[in-house]
Amino acid sequence: MEKLSHYDEAGEAHMVDVSSKTATRREAVARAFVELSEAVLAALPRNPKGNPLEVARFAGIQAAKKTADLIPMCHPLALSFVDVTARVVADGVEIESTAATVAGTGVEMEAMVAASVAALTVYDMTKALDKGIRIREVALVRKSGGKSGDYSRK
Repeated sequence: MEKLSHYDEAGEAHMVDVSSKTATRREAVARAFVELSEAVLAALPRNPKGNPLEVARFAGIQAAKKTADLIPMCHPLALSFVDVTARVVADGVEIESTAATVAGTGVEMEAMVAASVAALTVYDMTKALDKGIRIREVALVRKSGGKSGDYSRK
């Protein structure tokens, strides 16, 4: 088993030095699911705060750009692209985020943070109707580029 890269020989956490890595195109896709009751789903179009799905999209995009401010050992990246979609499906809202960059490290965290914050935003905008809303299944779906190569969730 490989060792965790964010710890040194003494077991102390540190930021990984990626300065010797080649800048290549890297992309990651993540998903989250917000489980909503039928009553909340029916009320989505009439939300007095605005369209929760559109606000969630913008929140996710903004969050991806702030990932290094939220995750202590995450490198600040110049993102080339961020997209977040939020769509109503059976039992809730499915969120998918994509982040891309040309850098020496990957964008998995940016995609995951985007999906997570978009899901939290849906919760925030609908919680007045139901405090039992659940956010679940935040996961990396796929990534490409970098030393570790491509990954796709099965």
